Amino acid sequence: MSEHHPEHSGESLTIMRVDPILDTGIVVTSTAQQPDGSLGDRYSAYHDNISPPLRWTHVPDVKAWAIVVEDPDAPRELPFVHWMAWNIQGELNGVPEGMGNDPRLITPQGTIQGRNDMGGYGWFGPRPPLGHGVHRYYFQVFALNDLIEMGPDTPLNELLNALKGRTIAKGEMMATYEAPTQQ
Repeated sequence: MSEHHPEHSGESLTIMRVDPILDTGIVVTSTAQQPDGSLGDRYSAYHDNISPPLRWTHVPDVKAWAIVVEDPDAPRELPFVHWMAWNIQGELNGVPEGMGNDPRLITPQGTIQGRNDMGGYGWFGPRPPLGHGVHRYYFQVFALNDLIEMGPDTPLNELLNALKGRTIAKGEMMATYEAPTQQ
């Protein structure tokens, strides 16, 4: 791991700006996270760039789930958005690996994926600049009391406003990733 610490964005992560209805937290886990806390290479944009599997604990009366993944260590004003997905079926307690990059998913049915900060839909894996040190990736999960009636071109700030009015509970998992030393 590099000793270099990246400059951070000045803006708070989405999860810090949403006050849930319940104090109960959601526990978020992934088999993609290595014992040292890092995200496996296959999920990074330096390698296979596939979305990692996520699991979360149950929350009563959930109608839908939303996921936002951000990197606050990106050298820019706002955290880098790696993934936005919402309207994941409420009865699910996770998403599978490799969900694809379509704006509207068939599986899990009804899921909408917004644009990441590279301009594509769905997951864009970690790709911190070479020599920039370790970056942190926050996998934020929101339990919602209703669907979000917004399309895939919804920007994060509008999704945030929808989350503020619908979040029953929230939770997060943080994983790290550092650029490979050789390409």
